Amino acid sequence: MLFLKKLNKDYNMYTKQELHDQKIGTSSLYLIQLFSTFSYGILYSTLILFITKGLKMDDVVAATITASFIAFNYTLRLIAGFISGKFFSHRISVVIGSVFQGIGCFFLYKYELYIGLAFYLVGLGFTITCINCLLTQFYHKDDKNREKVFMFNYSIMNFGFLIAYFISGYFEKIQNYKLLFLISAISNIIPLILLLFFFKFFKDKKTTFSSLKISKRTLYRILGAISVVLITICLIWLIRHSTISHILIIVLSIAMFLLMIFYSIVQKTKIQKEKLWAFLILTVMSIIFWTLYTAIPMALTLFIENNVDRNILGFIVPPQWVLSINTILIVVGGPLLAIIFKRLRHKGRKISLPFQFSVALFLIGFAFLFLGFSTNFASKIGLIGFYWIVIGYFLQTVGELYIAPVSYAMVGQLVPDKLQNIMMGITMLTTGIAAIFSNMFARIALGSSKETNPLITNPHFAKMFYIMGGVTIVAGIIMTLLIPLINNLIKEKDIKKTSPELI
Repeated sequence: MLFLKKLNKDYNMYTKQELHDQKIGTSSLYLIQLFSTFSYGILYSTLILFITKGLKMDDVVAATITASFIAFNYTLRLIAGFISGKFFSHRISVVIGSVFQGIGCFFLYKYELYIGLAFYLVGLGFTITCINCLLTQFYHKDDKNREKVFMFNYSIMNFGFLIAYFISGYFEKIQNYKLLFLISAISNIIPLILLLFFFKFFKDKKTTFSSLKISKRTLYRILGAISVVLITICLIWLIRHSTISHILIIVLSIAMFLLMIFYSIVQKTKIQKEKLWAFLILTVMSIIFWTLYTAIPMALTLFIENNVDRNILGFIVPPQWVLSINTILIVVGGPLLAIIFKRLRHKGRKISLPFQFSVALFLIGFAFLFLGFSTNFASKIGLIGFYWIVIGYFLQTVGELYIAPVSYAMVGQLVPDKLQNIMMGITMLTTGIAAIFSNMFARIALGSSKETNPLITNPHFAKMFYIMGGVTIVAGIIMTLLIPLINNLIKEKDIKKTSPELI
């Protein structure tokens, strides 16, 4: 890609070989991310509709299973962060992930919901986590282009979502879920081929597995394989028992929160302690953002399905195509925002991590307040105009661009090398716990009845939107007040005088 030729022109921190590997490795990871995201986009946009229409389950059950899918998606990324880099290399973990995703989609093609979701989730956990870890290790901690790289990566990932949404919308209209899942299964072969072709560029750096003696690696791989099998078997049962699953994820999240505090305390240097405390605060704030965001594949998708006038010039727009508003804005806005940020910083403007988090909270909070307000202008049959959704998605998407890419990039910026696998997993786990909170709010909108009449459900949806939006605006205010403190914790210091090592 052309922008990669200029990416590091201001830095002399890499050798020529490192720059060569960085350019090829980053470009190939973008392609792998694109195709890996495609099948996830199909499930993300279609799962709740497949459960309600294809499997004939009610809305509340469908929303709960979808919440479990999202929660386990991100929880398993945390588990993958523990396993990958210790029992497997990152590149082998991506191979495992692609294979498991394909198997999962094949079981969904057979209408085996719980087995299919279990295999798919395990695969997705490894794929997404390790792609980000591979991308992270191409760039030094003090390379300011790291944020730009992750913004481009996020934009490309959403291009995969865009393709998935349009294809899903077509098959939704003809109600052919089997063929849709078969296409999804086949699509996982492409990232597998790409990974194997560029395999030599993805050698692990500074991981536990890479430091093992060759004689020990086989044993570790066997232990890792046993762990993956056991996790898959347990997941089949856990998805069937959502209440227990959600409790376990909450307990796991509390444990990870305490682990983050422990790691923050035991660092040898003051700089690393301060950076990890900043990482902890930003992680907690991100949970609030993702609670609203994960309402999209649950209550918000059903809101679009039943409460929005999707008739555009006589054509009924599928709910998945409505979601493409978000992805189109990200595909265009991601690179654009990265360029704007770079120019502002060249002019001396400071755009810090906490500032970006604060803006993101305000934008998505106002987006949900806006959606709640829209129900006051519903038609006589209870449907709101399509433009309300477009404006709401615009606000939410801009907020997403401010927080999502930098949430991954800040792992490399604030976390020591030996903790990056775990902290990358914890960063993704925040969305998992957010999905559980979002499901709690979704129950406010969906209630216990199977009623879908918008005249009846609009007040319930409005209540959910107002509560979620209002709480997030308050969080945005708190985040704004904390900006000076967090900026002080993560300020740049003389890295030559400090050691990144753990105790």
